Amino acid sequence: MSTSSFNKQVSNPPSGAEKNRVVIAGGGTGGHIFPAIAIANALKKINPSVEILFIGANGKMEMEKVPQAGYEIKGLTIAGFNRSSLIKNIGLPFKLIKSFWEVRNIFKVYQPTIVIGVGGYSTFPVLKYAQSKGIPTFIHESNSFAGKSNVLLGKNATKIFVATDGMDQFFPKSKLLITGNPVRSVIADSSIKKEEAIAFFGLKQDKPTVLIVGGSLGAKSINEALVGSLEKIEKAGLQLIWQTGKTNADKYKQAANGNDSIWINEFITRMEMAYAAADIVISRSGAMAVTELCVVGKPSIFIPYPFAAEDHQTANAMALVEKKAALLVKDSEVNDKLVATLITLSTDEALKSELKTNISALAITNADEVIAREVLTLNP
Repeated sequence: MSTSSFNKQVSNPPSGAEKNRVVIAGGGTGGHIFPAIAIANALKKINPSVEILFIGANGKMEMEKVPQAGYEIKGLTIAGFNRSSLIKNIGLPFKLIKSFWEVRNIFKVYQPTIVIGVGGYSTFPVLKYAQSKGIPTFIHESNSFAGKSNVLLGKNATKIFVATDGMDQFFPKSKLLITGNPVRSVIADSSIKKEEAIAFFGLKQDKPTVLIVGGSLGAKSINEALVGSLEKIEKAGLQLIWQTGKTNADKYKQAANGNDSIWINEFITRMEMAYAAADIVISRSGAMAVTELCVVGKPSIFIPYPFAAEDHQTANAMALVEKKAALLVKDSEVNDKLVATLITLSTDEALKSELKTNISALAITNADEVIAREVLTLNP
């Protein structure tokens, strides 16, 4: 949708085939953005006449990723609460007030009939304004521990889609629907053979492969534990696909330089290849990482990020650990326990088989379609 056609909608309120005008609000991380795009794609697949507008936060990754997926996005002047520096929150009330005015102007033009929030800074002002105008609102809560904004918004939401059971401690039970988290089709529908994936990374076909992912900025604790144990990992006969993230990437690349048992880079652009190649995965436990690992069915060691809001990464990981579907190493114990846990797991075929079976049983691959159909029951 061009800017000119967007502006013209002031005088063209939705009617007939155009009555479905959906706003999807949220972003900030891939864990919010990729599910949002998956929901948008499912809406268009079910009803091609649906019009979709994303609303995100200026300067955040959704402002790049959403247009790349082929959708229009509008940005708000909004930021989240800074837990590490309280002085940086001085301007937050003014940004929040400004964002409500920006939402008001966007809604005046676009006139949405349905609003979906997926989490991230922009979700609160968009859904709060929609609820004040009586527009049906839907929430997708990806984590096992709901954020404060979603809890507040849930009181007046039409329906709340959640990834796991037990979420009635946060939301009205009558509004809940367990759908799981939408997964990118390139991962959910992947048919890549392991041999092809190993060759893609230039590694050896006969060595067990460990995938390490810590997010776009990297997980310092995980990276530091690995960089000090590369010789031990190599002696154990393991090879690595190691996504370091941006922070200190050169240091880790230098440490791995010349080691043909390690593929290392700041980012992995083809995660479907990485999952196909991996025998074991070491990962943070953000909602989408957990969801994707259920879908690909890999024995996993989670190291929850300890400073995540409401410690939701620990809750995400424990939901699997309690079902004997994954292992957990605390971030504070990563130097002492991570590599030892990895090497033990790599040699324990029974445990690997148990983890693989149990994590695969938790996979949900059609969450995007379930959510889209529920949303469209209002205006099919």
